[in-house]
Amino acid sequence: MKIGIDIMGGDYSPRIRIRGAIEANKELSSDIELVLIGDEKIIKKIFQQEQEDISQFKIIHASETIGMSEHPAKSFVKKQKSGIAIGYKMLSSNEIDGFASAGNTGAMLVGAMYTVKVISNVIRPAISTVMPKDNGKLAILLDIGINPDVKPDILYQYAIIGSVYAENIFGIKNPRVGLLNIGSEEEKGNLLTKATYGIMKDTNDFNFIGNVEGTDFFNDEKEVDVIVCDGFTGNIVLKGAEAFYSLIKKKKVKNKFFDIFNPEIYGGTPILGINSNVIIGHGASSIFAIKNMIIKTKTVIEANLSEKIKTAFKQKI
Repeated sequence: MKIGIDIMGGDYSPRIRIRGAIEANKELSSDIELVLIGDEKIIKKIFQQEQEDISQFKIIHASETIGMSEHPAKSFVKKQKSGIAIGYKMLSSNEIDGFASAGNTGAMLVGAMYTVKVISNVIRPAISTVMPKDNGKLAILLDIGINPDVKPDILYQYAIIGSVYAENIFGIKNPRVGLLNIGSEEEKGNLLTKATYGIMKDTNDFNFIGNVEGTDFFNDEKEVDVIVCDGFTGNIVLKGAEAFYSLIKKKKVKNKFFDIFNPEIYGGTPILGINSNVIIGHGASSIFAIKNMIIKTKTVIEANLSEKIKTAFKQKI
């Protein structure tokens, strides 16, 4: 197995990505090769400064970097020698089995659409996050930002995608799918949620349990494993949860449950609904988060997630 890592993208120094790769390499088996994509001189210099063995890694030189504030589509097309562009070329030619980056999220999404492309019959891909629950279980929320404006058929597909993800990555059998709404009753909500409920309620494509509310995220009263919403709503929920975790840390509250709100534990999220294995990490990822992003990539590759989503759409759509 070969995992490509964009070393130059992100908010912090390349040293963070390199140290994360070094820490991940310590936990991965010897048959997994980490391919570091970035400025070769900088990578070699950091390895020397850190007094680490560079021979355990494959280095692919990338002379350009796509900045975090650059226009995603324009920069991806223009900067074909960037780590993101080279990573996608390697992925599409099967030189690597998975690609991970904490760089420009928009450029990563554009790269996926231009190279490995969306799975046939999938209208739009999605990204997700994990919400911890009081009973120790987790709920998957999608979409969290790719698609702020969607139609009911897209949310319907998110339910299928989220179900495959929950079962194959988190081991949740027959995951229960809820539609995020302002009330549990069928008639509640806006035009989008009402129309979506109408096409979900009698489905056999996934285990739909009805509407769920914001109060159902963290408690175990509502047994839900996958929560579906548009990217606008999902991103607000995600940022609210992140703000809550930051507040808990600031107040120095010690509690094991609140510790699992730390997004760095999960490392990143796969782009769900594309024809390969791509993980997006947070631009401000720490060494710990980068390590977990790489390990998450390995898990997604081993689960053959993209192929299983592809199979689901052949059978259900």
